[in-house]
Amino acid sequence: MKLLKALSETPGAPGREERVRALLRQHVEPIATEVTEDAMGNLFAWRAARKRTEASRRVMLACHMDEIAFYVRSVDARGFIRLQQLGGFDVHNLYARRALIQTRSGDLIGNLNPGGRPVHIQTEDDKKRNVRIIDLIIDTGLPADEVRAKVKPGDPVTLIADFVDFGQLVSGKCLDNRIACWTGVRVLERLAEIEDLAHDVCVCFTVQEEIGVRGATVGAFHVEPDIGIAVDVTLAVDHPGIPEEEQITRLGGGVAIKIMDSFSISDRGLVDAFIDVAERQSIPYQLEILPLGGTDAGALQRARAGCKAITLSVPCRYVHTVTETVHKDDLKAAVDLIVAYLTR
Repeated sequence: MKLLKALSETPGAPGREERVRALLRQHVEPIATEVTEDAMGNLFAWRAARKRTEASRRVMLACHMDEIAFYVRSVDARGFIRLQQLGGFDVHNLYARRALIQTRSGDLIGNLNPGGRPVHIQTEDDKKRNVRIIDLIIDTGLPADEVRAKVKPGDPVTLIADFVDFGQLVSGKCLDNRIACWTGVRVLERLAEIEDLAHDVCVCFTVQEEIGVRGATVGAFHVEPDIGIAVDVTLAVDHPGIPEEEQITRLGGGVAIKIMDSFSISDRGLVDAFIDVAERQSIPYQLEILPLGGTDAGALQRARAGCKAITLSVPCRYVHTVTETVHKDDLKAAVDLIVAYLTR
């Protein structure tokens, strides 16, 4: 879990993924046959086919490396920082957090809280108020003049949280979607050991997924895949308070083969193929229908003339919080299924 810990704790706001990209490049260069970047910041790591046949295909795995985050919107006269959100935050999960501001002169740490009265002096109207993103402030503890000199609109802001490994679970921030980045590296490691790989495989670590699958659109246009596989997390709401029929997936139940979400409908032939591979290889899997949300598959299937596309998901509890949680067996199943499909 050392790599996943490093990926989880590295900041990578949409459009500012450079630190994650550098970490991934360090790991994929020794195991890929070619590594390139595009103008948008997507990182392409290829494993070329060693034994092509008539059935050989070009396969693209899309693993987005950005996380939900913020940009600095403004700094007020007292040095408090206001934010512009990037991605789908539930404001209730943002109280009493610590945040990292990446400025041109270096990183700053601050406390993230909503403005307004604390509970001890709240009025009845205060208690009924719905807090919005614009109500959140970051307090760096620095003099106002120093904050205004260092912090500028557009500086990326990410939350700070430790990655923890406990029992069969791991938890941390932005496992959506550093899980996929970890999976992409592990798949490349396994493919590097295969002498008769028949397919050209490109693992594309994409940018700006959380604000509209933007990097994958450009990446797929460049790769021109025959088959596109988005790797992402999905909801595992298998905990108290959620009816069983709404749980989507469950932790420890295996990799999820997505049927559909609100961005894409998976190619039925690919769904059947992955089910067949999973059952032949005794790889645990579950089928997923996600009512709201989407992945890079929505971009893959629409680039250029389009391609057959599917999403493979790792079940994750508490999505879009700093305590996103996954099961190690599901991580293994995701890697095993992708490698088994590519080498069948």
